[in-house]
Amino acid sequence: MLNLLGLDLDALAAFCESLGEKRFRAVQLYRWIHQRGAADFAQMTDLAKAFREKLAGRAVVSGLPLLTEQASADGTIKWLFDVGGGNAVETVYIPEADRATLCVSSQAGCAVGCRFCSTGHQGFSRNLDAGEILAQLWFAEHRVRASRGLKPGERAIDNVVMMGMGEPLQNYAALVPALKTMLDDHAYGLSRRRVTVSTSGVVPMIDRLMQDCPVALAVSLHAPNNALRDQLVPLNRKYPLDELMQSCARYLAAAPRDFITFEYCMLDGVNDSPQQARELLDLVRGLGDESRTAVACKFNLIPFNPFPASGLRRSPRERVLAFGQVLNEGGIVTTIRKTRGDDIDAACGQLAGEVQDRTQVDQRMRRQPVTVHRRAAPPSFAAASTEVPRP
Repeated sequence: MLNLLGLDLDALAAFCESLGEKRFRAVQLYRWIHQRGAADFAQMTDLAKAFREKLAGRAVVSGLPLLTEQASADGTIKWLFDVGGGNAVETVYIPEADRATLCVSSQAGCAVGCRFCSTGHQGFSRNLDAGEILAQLWFAEHRVRASRGLKPGERAIDNVVMMGMGEPLQNYAALVPALKTMLDDHAYGLSRRRVTVSTSGVVPMIDRLMQDCPVALAVSLHAPNNALRDQLVPLNRKYPLDELMQSCARYLAAAPRDFITFEYCMLDGVNDSPQQARELLDLVRGLGDESRTAVACKFNLIPFNPFPASGLRRSPRERVLAFGQVLNEGGIVTTIRKTRGDDIDAACGQLAGEVQDRTQVDQRMRRQPVTVHRRAAPPSFAAASTEVPRP
């Protein structure tokens, strides 16, 4: 049986045509599934009975089995979904006063193996299919909508970030149909600037995404030079910083009104010195023309969420503020990510789920220590907001 949850509108129209139905029937079906959250064809009362009977014999609308739900003191909710074969993935709902964001997983585990990421330390089992990616949004949208008593047409999820378990661009074939459904006005109707794909730097797929489905792009940078990034983000050995920066420049050239977010996990004594901040300024100055550099990118500094296997520590707040001030003084908008859901292990880098590893990640990571340079902390700053002090 075909799970319709993973089909974008064009694919769903092709399926309906194979059943002898016209495209407008696919639009109706698409709205029932995604806008109304219907899984039972019998509920879809504006579809002809004969069409519903065809659907019931050939297809299903099937979400993921929910294993656990955890609520944080700050309102964050983490769901653990069973994806079969002993694997489970995590999805995080993050409410704010003016918006709600959903952090979605794209793989069971992750093969990139970044040193500071709990998911990477669990290894990799498999890619999720498009239906499994969308099932996370489908569940969250209608679960939250029901719990908040929202009316039809009122949106529960305002932003989707592909920042959960996995490297999205290593699951490109499933990612793009899922993104198209998120953006489609007949489904979730999200703006492309409110759907973000986070990547550790899969250069060829950045170029393809630019052509196929240009959404907001976030790049997990975490180091200002190749020597350090090779240690922290092993993918850098395949796609070094000069190639990555060139692909970012191409992405910006294709969408000149957009910007790229560089994510930077702050690690005590590893990547958090003022000199390394100045190196970052030199690195991003080549993005686009000089007049756009200040608005073409921004930095999001991420407090590291420690876990025992990493061997790393969180940078002191005063050092994070000093680092960010160097970037701001260099003309780059810089913010510090607010830690949400850390009491339920739902914060950045903490998602782990359950992964049947096929990559022997434990052995590989034990062979790759990270050089740590301890130093005295710089003078503390009085600012306590999530915005880095500007000059």
